[in-house]
Amino acid sequence: MKFKLIAGFALALSTVAATTGQAQQRRAYPKSSDTVVTNYNYHDAFAPYFYSKNGNEYRSAGGQPGIKYWQNRADYTLNAKLDDQKNEITGSETLTYTNNSPDKLSFLWMMLDQNLFKLDSRGNAIVPTGGSRNAGRGQKFDAGFKIKSVKVISALKGKTSVTEVKYLINDTRMQVYLPQDVAANGGQVKLQVEYSFISPDYGSDRMGVLQTKNGKIFTVGQWYPRMCVYDDIYGWNTLPYTGPGEFYLEYGDFNVNITAPASHIVFCSGELLNPAEVYTAEQQKRWALAEKSEKTVIIRSASEVSDPQSRPAGKAELTWKFRIKNSRDASWASSPSFIVDAAKMDLPSGKKSTAISAYPVESNGADAWSRSTEYIKKSIEYNSKKWFEYPYPAATAVAGIVGGMEYPGIVFCGSTAKGQSLWGVNDHEFGHTWFPMIVGSNERMYGWMDEGFNTFINTLSTADFNGGEYKAAQAPDMHRLGLTSPSLEPILSVVDNLKERNNGTLLYFKPSAGLILLREQILGPERFDLAFKTYISRWAFKHPMPDDFFRTIENVAGENLNWFWRGWFLNNWKLDQGVRTVTYNNNDPAQGALITIINNEKMVMPVIMDIKLVSGKVERLKLPVEVWERNTSWTFNYPSTEEIQSVTLDPDHVLPDSNPDNDVWTKK
Repeated sequence: MKFKLIAGFALALSTVAATTGQAQQRRAYPKSSDTVVTNYNYHDAFAPYFYSKNGNEYRSAGGQPGIKYWQNRADYTLNAKLDDQKNEITGSETLTYTNNSPDKLSFLWMMLDQNLFKLDSRGNAIVPTGGSRNAGRGQKFDAGFKIKSVKVISALKGKTSVTEVKYLINDTRMQVYLPQDVAANGGQVKLQVEYSFISPDYGSDRMGVLQTKNGKIFTVGQWYPRMCVYDDIYGWNTLPYTGPGEFYLEYGDFNVNITAPASHIVFCSGELLNPAEVYTAEQQKRWALAEKSEKTVIIRSASEVSDPQSRPAGKAELTWKFRIKNSRDASWASSPSFIVDAAKMDLPSGKKSTAISAYPVESNGADAWSRSTEYIKKSIEYNSKKWFEYPYPAATAVAGIVGGMEYPGIVFCGSTAKGQSLWGVNDHEFGHTWFPMIVGSNERMYGWMDEGFNTFINTLSTADFNGGEYKAAQAPDMHRLGLTSPSLEPILSVVDNLKERNNGTLLYFKPSAGLILLREQILGPERFDLAFKTYISRWAFKHPMPDDFFRTIENVAGENLNWFWRGWFLNNWKLDQGVRTVTYNNNDPAQGALITIINNEKMVMPVIMDIKLVSGKVERLKLPVEVWERNTSWTFNYPSTEEIQSVTLDPDHVLPDSNPDNDVWTKK
């Protein structure tokens, strides 16, 4: 039987070969021009099986949450007291953790981000001798969380009991051992944690203390023990916090109470619940006006900052109460030096929200922070209309020591920023509302999914602002950006696995440039915008992974983009398209030209070219990426009626071609 099968198979092959040979004799196939040696391999670029796993009931093959998608939840009540002399924050938190996973949990993991600033932290150990943005700038102080106690609160038969539990701290993580498992599919546990820490002056460019002539500005982030995410991809996400990689957090409701000296004004994520207790009667009137005003309204002016009557009298301390719902985090700022102004924001649904700026007199000025609220308002209004509505009751920008850092409903920006740079930092930090505050990606691993996507939407909001007040005079020259330099790692690298000098390129600019390529050159704005907006709505307040993004764009746009993800994100491949030859049919330009182009490097892109005739006429021609699907070079017939003067590839420099020297053929 085996011999007969083999013999039959051999006979079939010989018959196919003979038939094929006869057909080739009858057909005039063009001669292959792929004899030239290049680095391009079309089997690599267009290989199947880009996705390493199939869709499942948690994450579908189409890129959306599956029918059994789940994520856990963390609700917090946070209390903090600020000692502005010692720069110390003393806090307590009550955490209600809901386990929606199919697994029972016998312990919990929490992040202790302030431990980055301890002298023996992993983050400190890897700071190079030349310094790092993601460090404490050589500060030596009693840093890190001081955990006073961790307790489990239980309720049984109407009685509440509090039990102190064992915990283990390792660098920036704390493992909490539970007296009994948290049940799967909705089980809950309630923790109570008491702690304190001293704020660094410069905290990894994410928080810190700025001294101004009217007092300190405290910008406070990563200030309470936060739940690690337990998900369907990695289980517990416990990568240590070393500085470069940001955060991955569960969603929940936050009630935040901050006690500060009465001379201070405090801002926090969310809505202020007790304005009558913390603002003067005049300031409350101004707030009411600002919440209805399209123009910026001054709440506390520069001349009032040093006036004691601009603060409520009779108390040494005040407690500010805030609430934010369905948020991944909460942060705050406090200072006696704040000028405050605000205006209403117009959201698509008509929901109320207010743009707010808080800054010292040193930052005041018509070309500086007095325009901040205008910037916030226009940025958020544009992105709300374009992508997904802003979900919070307020948006506050605080001037401080931090160059730029985002939190839900509040951002910290450099106090010296002015003009276009202030627009840029405000627009970028509030752009983070969409990535990762709404679309809750894993920043610790995939920083490009928040920084890069946000940088992309910034290009559109900047072009829109005031009719293009700060829009670049011309589009960036993709030839000169060096986005495929051999010194770069692939975008799809864990953040801590990147050279710090490459962070700006690989987390921000290259992913953004990739989305611009998709939108402008590959899919077109209409197809791309629908796919991108769908990705945001599908994964709003959820935890997408890279595959979920790739699959959504492909499925909504109706385009297999494996070749693009593989070249731009998964690998650091280069693009080098070139013009090889121009000849004429029967040596007669009137009978049409044969133009041969080549792909010299591993990346592929569609082809854009200008063909200029000797008469001066120029025609723009575009070829789809499929010309490279089984060819390293491609010859096509151009219906010329006269001689060609020149052929120019990528004339507008919108593709990342690494070798422009071979992009132009000119008639000799």
